[in-house]
Amino acid sequence: MIRGIRGATTVNNNEEKEMIQETKKLVEKMVELNDVAPDDIASVLISVTPDLNATFPAKALRLIDGWKFVPVMCMPEISVPGSLPQCIRVMMTVNTHLKQDKVEHIYLNEAVKLRPDLVEKD
Repeated sequence: MIRGIRGATTVNNNEEKEMIQETKKLVEKMVELNDVAPDDIASVLISVTPDLNATFPAKALRLIDGWKFVPVMCMPEISVPGSLPQCIRVMMTVNTHLKQDKVEHIYLNEAVKLRPDLVEKD
């Protein structure tokens, strides 16, 4: 079955190192919690808010072992007044055995505000 896994995070600064670090952390958690291998991934779309342009966050995925052939694309997020700034969003399309309600969508840092209904409470 093909499913989408959502994820989002934020950074404090428009800096390449931080953007790559936070994107890598997010994607690694998405695949870990959803038991996804690189061969399971059809594609990954990454959007960034207009205030982030220091790098392509997709570069982070090239640092993950086995991801050489995973198709990845970056794009700008639409600029909605009052929306969460400095945000990196990920949509990963995967082949999985998980039912829709068992997919774990991951929201880190300030991005937990985007979907509080999906963020597990500690």
